[in-house]
Amino acid sequence: MKRIIIIGSLISCALLAPTGEVRAQSGIEQVLKNIETNNKELQANAQLIASQKLEAKTDNNLPDPTLSYAHLWGAKDKNETIGELVVSQSFDFPSLYATRNKLNRLKAGAFDSQAIVFRQEKLLLAKEVCLDIIMLRQQKHILEERLRNAEELAKMYAKRLQTGDANALETNKINLELLNVKTETSLNETALRNKLQELNTLNGNIPVVFEESAYPATPFPADYQMLKSEVLSADRTLMAFNNESLVARKQIAVNKSQWLPKLELGYRRNTETGTPFNGVVVGFSFPLFENRNKVKIAKAQALNIDLQKDNAALQVESELAQLYREAKTLHTSMEEYRKTFQAQQDLALLKQALTGGQISMIEYFVEVSVIYQSHQNYLQLENQYQKAMARIYKSKL
Repeated sequence: MKRIIIIGSLISCALLAPTGEVRAQSGIEQVLKNIETNNKELQANAQLIASQKLEAKTDNNLPDPTLSYAHLWGAKDKNETIGELVVSQSFDFPSLYATRNKLNRLKAGAFDSQAIVFRQEKLLLAKEVCLDIIMLRQQKHILEERLRNAEELAKMYAKRLQTGDANALETNKINLELLNVKTETSLNETALRNKLQELNTLNGNIPVVFEESAYPATPFPADYQMLKSEVLSADRTLMAFNNESLVARKQIAVNKSQWLPKLELGYRRNTETGTPFNGVVVGFSFPLFENRNKVKIAKAQALNIDLQKDNAALQVESELAQLYREAKTLHTSMEEYRKTFQAQQDLALLKQALTGGQISMIEYFVEVSVIYQSHQNYLQLENQYQKAMARIYKSKL
């Protein structure tokens, strides 16, 4: 008997289900929104970014004011005393504060970009977990179908063994098949529970309602150049490097400005002659040693950022090309499986042929193993395809 491949309920539930794709899209999006709100790592990172912004602003604060008082008395007559009070405030050259203020705004943008990249990574992980849950539920559906068939055959051959219509070898084989299916079903349930727990953990250990069993509609992009232009222009990592490059260039300007003199203004009161004298204190500080090599350091850091940005662009482009080739291969294989499934007959005919004596138990199990392995392969291909497309379009998360 020619090889028979399952269609019918398995195809309609696990492979085609267009209405389920719409529900899955909204379902995954809602899960990602919840995780964005409840994820503890995202909350912690938000506080880290806030602290980094505040820390950057402190670099532009004025130094603390100083107050000093000197009380002197004569060596011969201790009743003769002199008092001196000095209150002063030092500050950098005024233009330096404006330059540092611009630097702080650029740093804030760079910190926000880093937060966006971190958020994207977490949401991509959560989406991949959702895609795995969908695959495991589809596998569960197939295993349940397979388990029902194995249980029916086990009961039938147990009766046949009693009446002498079947031998112990055939009965043992179907019992072994039943055991294997039960084991696979148990492993599938465990894996599904673990993935659901992982999703809850990503959601701050708050239970997630996610009941989808069909993937969102994800068409394959035929025009690679258009896709490449879209992905590279929206890549969050490259945007973060661009912002860091702006920060590095502005840091050079700040370090150059630090060669300007520092100023000091204050009030002074002296009672040396017995009559108090009040006056103004004016001072200058020339940074001859403190800022040595700081401009060179800033230029080296800017060059480092630029090289990292160029390397990141190459990596993003290379990763996109690899993901595109992977998705294209997976999509082609999926289409071949779909055409094969649609051209074949129903699994029920195979079972009828076995019960009617048209094929032997060995022939039946050979055909059944091909049937279920084909569907397992398809589910794996579709899961890998969905993950590849999720990584390609991760900037949309």
